[in-house]
Amino acid sequence: MDSNGAFPKREFELIAEAGLLAVPLAQELGGWGAGIDANVTQEVLILLKQIGRGNLAVGRIYEGHVNALQLIQTFGTREQIAAYACDARDHHRIFGVWNAEASDGVKVISLENDRYQLEGSKTFCTGAGYLERPFVNGALPDGGWQMCIVPMDEVQTVSDPTWWQPFGMRATASFKVDFSGVKLEQSALIGQPNDYYRQPWLSAGVIRFAAVQLGGAEALFDLTRQYLQQLKYTNDPYQKERLGKMAIAIESGNLWLQGAADRVAAYAPVFGGDPTVPNAQADQLVAYANMVRTAIEQICIDVMQLCERSVGTRGLLPPNPMERIIRDLTLYLRQPAFDAALANVGQYVLDQSNPASLLWNDE
Repeated sequence: MDSNGAFPKREFELIAEAGLLAVPLAQELGGWGAGIDANVTQEVLILLKQIGRGNLAVGRIYEGHVNALQLIQTFGTREQIAAYACDARDHHRIFGVWNAEASDGVKVISLENDRYQLEGSKTFCTGAGYLERPFVNGALPDGGWQMCIVPMDEVQTVSDPTWWQPFGMRATASFKVDFSGVKLEQSALIGQPNDYYRQPWLSAGVIRFAAVQLGGAEALFDLTRQYLQQLKYTNDPYQKERLGKMAIAIESGNLWLQGAADRVAAYAPVFGGDPTVPNAQADQLVAYANMVRTAIEQICIDVMQLCERSVGTRGLLPPNPMERIIRDLTLYLRQPAFDAALANVGQYVLDQSNPASLLWNDE
């Protein structure tokens, strides 16, 4: 799969056969609430981490599927939730969130009879040509930001594969797609304008991609250890030191995920809470999620550097999987607004007067 424009088609056939496209749905819809039921957040993060450990491109696409179904179940109407649940559960359709854009971004234009037309393009459209139900959010004439789901099998769009020439995550097929002329029914619009940017849902969701990233770091740890064992370098004192640091980093990441799961579960019964009920702890949850994201990014960077020093040039040549994982993870770590996420943590703690032991737990 490590080529531009590739897509893990067989992997997603297996994911569908295993029922994993439906697990983000609430139990009454045929899933087990992955991504929406706060009480199973730890299990969700473990699932995402394990998929990322197998392949980061698959993990990136699957995390987008979980994200999309969480947004639908949070902000959609009862009819929309039922219809899109059927798509995922019964028809094995893959969902995603295509929100990134450049200067020619998507605009949502109102037509007659509760219909809408899209004009403009999205970038980083992960799974272009394979995702059937992506969110394609766009600007309204008044400046609002509207969530929309485009039925890709029912409309015509123009993809630009040449736009996606990365050195990592090649198999995500993250093309640029032009949606100009696509017409949508009212039922394709999810929630109210600007719901996509509401907190804590937007920022708390970063724990999901952090889990996938940590899976990549775990894969590097396992492969590094296996490489050294095969070469009988296990008695080298410097290799022992590096593997010790890697083990500490990996365990730290798992503890961060556990902490995130505990706080999501304590916050509300469903992920992010009820959109109609304000929660005084929203800022705390957002800040903690941003800490998790920041900490796991550094953990992954440290693990990659330690791996590179441990295996040297020979261990980083294709087709050794470590070479591909490092490329994939390096690119995947470049998530938007890193500095803003870290500044959010700093702002939150500066606004508090609780001692350090009570910053994240009021009990």
